[in-house]
Amino acid sequence: MPEWEAGRYDRPNVPPLDPLRIGEHLHGHLGWLAVLALAHPAVLLRNHRRRAHLSVSLAVGLSTLAAAMGVWLYGPYREKLRQSIFISAPGVGYLFERKEHLAFAAVLLGWVGAASYFGAVPAGNDVRAPLRQAAHLAFVFSTACALTAAALGTLVATYRTF
Repeated sequence: MPEWEAGRYDRPNVPPLDPLRIGEHLHGHLGWLAVLALAHPAVLLRNHRRRAHLSVSLAVGLSTLAAAMGVWLYGPYREKLRQSIFISAPGVGYLFERKEHLAFAAVLLGWVGAASYFGAVPAGNDVRAPLRQAAHLAFVFSTACALTAAALGTLVATYRTF
């Protein structure tokens, strides 16, 4: 009997393909991509006359998609992981709670930035520059929140995962 048939190459340490685990990894990767996507309009909008329609739209869309995946994962997280994380390492559990708040702030500020940016298009000349400046600042703070949330999420995911 060949060795592979005898089970010599069975890998018991490899976890099975679990939709939650795949979703968790996808959520984490999208979160880091959202950080980069949110930073792009923050950089572009330093010049208040610069057009950044696609950058703003993609940044808000990607961060919203990452947040939607986080909402989808929250129920299973609460059922399967939350209690054990808080029992074994309450500090890590509280970091995850802060991560959720920062992620919400990142998405909210991204939408504020998009509303300010696109609101400046039909606005009069006296209002256009302040709206573009508000959009720039909203994307700067959104990027900061998203970066912190992604870092905390990575820290928690290295501690315990699905």
